Amino acid sequence: MTDQPEQTPDQLREALGRVRTEVAKAVVGQDGAVTGLIVALLAKGHVLLEGVPGVAKTLLVRSLSHAFSLDTTRVQFTPDLMPGDVTGSLVYDAKSGDFEFREGPVFTNILLADEINRTPPKTQSALLEAMEERQVSVDGLSRPLPDPFLVAATMNPIEYEGTYTLPEAQLDRFMLKLVLDLPPRDTEIAVLQRHAAGFNPRDLTGAGMTAVLGASELRQAQASAAAVGASPDVLAYVVDLARATRQSPSVKLGVSPRGSTALLASAKAWAWLNGSPAITPDHVQAMVLPVLRHRIQLRPEAELEGVSVDSILRSILSQVQVPI
Repeated sequence: MTDQPEQTPDQLREALGRVRTEVAKAVVGQDGAVTGLIVALLAKGHVLLEGVPGVAKTLLVRSLSHAFSLDTTRVQFTPDLMPGDVTGSLVYDAKSGDFEFREGPVFTNILLADEINRTPPKTQSALLEAMEERQVSVDGLSRPLPDPFLVAATMNPIEYEGTYTLPEAQLDRFMLKLVLDLPPRDTEIAVLQRHAAGFNPRDLTGAGMTAVLGASELRQAQASAAAVGASPDVLAYVVDLARATRQSPSVKLGVSPRGSTALLASAKAWAWLNGSPAITPDHVQAMVLPVLRHRIQLRPEAELEGVSVDSILRSILSQVQVPI
């Protein structure tokens, strides 16, 4: 899609509403995850998608990139995947007698890192520079990644055999962790009805999906969302929530300042989507679970007692004083 003239915030918000409609033509019952991915795109963050196989994680990312007319590539993470398989590497050209850089799949707008916890930490860490600096360094040269750029990584929470724990430094680079649950009965019936009618998840165009907006409009929306205001009281509220996680007796490792900035950025995106000129405590509260749940390490005794990170965050939300 070619770059369009600058649009007003209201026009951009209306277009993002149509993105939801387009994605719904392919994905049923994952409205929360769609919203989370849109928030991450607006806030220039990355997303960790957790769910058992078969809940449409891959289809969700492909549908979203189709609606945004963004380039997307998929990498299946495996134990033998090498860092160069993700970032790209130098390849010898026999004709010229020189080494030339061959771009890896990370040079895209949306990188779908499928089952990211199935590859060793060395390859996982290859994504760190791309996620944080939005560039790849090979042979002493830094190569910028396309703009916009988002990593959507999937992870199976049930199967642990043959998997590797994600390093805390890498988890902290994901702005949101979205949990995709199994659908309720009515939703699953609706999924089967679509397939019975001939829906092909590998043919999104055939499903009637069309591109709603492109990279240029998304960059305009990102700039508009970043301009949303934040009062000193709300900024202090964000910090108090983060500090409360560090003081919880069940928590071994609380939220870092990077987590606080991620909470602020995502709250700005959520406020902008709702047409608010400034973030309120309600906007912050709405983003606490997806932004902070993967940044907290529980003490072993708390895990044995069955304490969950989400329950701790809900308790903190009820205890930390809300600015009026």
